[in-house]
Amino acid sequence: MSYPRRSALAAALAGAALLITSLPASPAAAAPLRTAVAVSAASRTAPAPTPTPTPVAAKPTPPKPPRDPRNIGVLVNKTHPLKPKSYVPKGLVRVNGQRMRAEPAKALTKLMRDAKRSGARIVTVSGYRSYSTQKALFARYTRAYGSAYAARISARPGYSEHQTGLTMDVGAANGACRLGSCFGNTKAGRWVAKNAWKYGYIVRYPKGQEKVTGYTYEPWHLRYVGVKISTAMKKGKIPTLEHYYGQVKRR
Repeated sequence: MSYPRRSALAAALAGAALLITSLPASPAAAAPLRTAVAVSAASRTAPAPTPTPTPVAAKPTPPKPPRDPRNIGVLVNKTHPLKPKSYVPKGLVRVNGQRMRAEPAKALTKLMRDAKRSGARIVTVSGYRSYSTQKALFARYTRAYGSAYAARISARPGYSEHQTGLTMDVGAANGACRLGSCFGNTKAGRWVAKNAWKYGYIVRYPKGQEKVTGYTYEPWHLRYVGVKISTAMKKGKIPTLEHYYGQVKRR
């Protein structure tokens, strides 16, 4: 009988038609399919790109601390004495009865004038001290308080910033808290802490830095370093001259 043959033939033809309709009509039409398959496979096997690390800016190297006492940026502390220890600055002038070098004296005069205009009257208390004067002062403190405490509140002769002629102890005109830590809470003390840097001065022994400077908090002790250094310290939030010169070990 011929029926089975026709059924088999029809089935074969139907299968061939299905195969033909499932394939691309031409090589050109097959290209996108092959490309898509290749991209898919590549995305599964290609490694993820390595992110480019963000460069870290190197910290600037601190300047070397000057040792010449004639340099307005000279570092003088417990480990950096004056050279020579008997140094005497030249050209001392008076500011309200206290002596200091001409450049810082001019800046201090302007500072005091501007402070007065702002309602904060400031006076000079102690400026230049010679080697012999500092020697006598340290001996007096030692007798009164013992050597350990004397070293926290006063410098040994040859190690004092006052001997450079660049330093002035200041106070409020009404005498409140003179040479006391409470000076920092007076109107004059607050004005100095906020504005001294504009005139080239820094509060040399700030609060919380005794381990660095070696001295107790002295809001009245102004040290002239020049506007360049005082501005750099202000903008960089650098608390002491030791930090500025990189003399403080990193923790």
